[in-house]
Amino acid sequence: MAKRVKSDSMQNIDLVGQQPAQKWPSLGRVLVSLALLVAGIGSVIGLIPDGAGGANPIEVTSGTSAATYRLVTDLAEEGPSWLHTFVELATEGTVVLLVLMLVAIWWTGRRRGAQIVAGTVLVGAGMTTAYLISEVIKVAVNEERPCRALPGVEIAVACPSVGDWSFPSNHSVIAAGLAVGLALVAPRFALLTLPLAAVAGALRVVAGVHYPHDVLAGIVLGGTVTAATVIILTPLATHLVRWLSTIRALRFLVLADAPRTAGPGPTGVGR
Repeated sequence: MAKRVKSDSMQNIDLVGQQPAQKWPSLGRVLVSLALLVAGIGSVIGLIPDGAGGANPIEVTSGTSAATYRLVTDLAEEGPSWLHTFVELATEGTVVLLVLMLVAIWWTGRRRGAQIVAGTVLVGAGMTTAYLISEVIKVAVNEERPCRALPGVEIAVACPSVGDWSFPSNHSVIAAGLAVGLALVAPRFALLTLPLAAVAGALRVVAGVHYPHDVLAGIVLGGTVTAATVIILTPLATHLVRWLSTIRALRFLVLADAPRTAGPGPTGVGR
């Protein structure tokens, strides 16, 4: 019986194969999180176009990213008329679907244990942090949208207004943050969430509102910041969820089966 309980609980592990047995993150979690952040920030910096930080907006009119953008948008323009409507709906719909998945996993996770609930909250927190960072980067880089910088381009949706900068792609930040976070919290959904994030980013290029390097930077930023948040804060957040489950007014939000499973301390995820 003891082996069966261990096997069942292992299904709810959300990262690096270990349950949060202590309140504070281990050295391993800290190091993995720092490595992810350093790699992510370094990659984003490497993708910033030349000339960033000047008084005038950057207009990327040449290079591999601009050429790829022209190729993709030209192919999209030659497609059937319904393709434009599909792209406009799908570019938002993929993100909405990932948000709904996060909500669903949080709701069902209330009966599976504190770690699942804590993980879903951290996914939202990490994604939001990555989004705020992307907004700061946008203002610092000032990259003009390709639909405005490149002459003669026809796109599937309306070009964003002047001052709504292109680098990095916020949609890609949000999609990647949700997808990577959900893959950590509920690994069985990774084969769905990760491709969805890739599609969400690619559709921003097809729609004509981002260069490929904008999308790549957004995916890296959203994925690494959210992953680091989930990994380093899961032990502390799990303890917090268990504590919140002792408050009657909040119990239904965090642990649906809290009255039956509450114990003296955290021993792993719920059944």
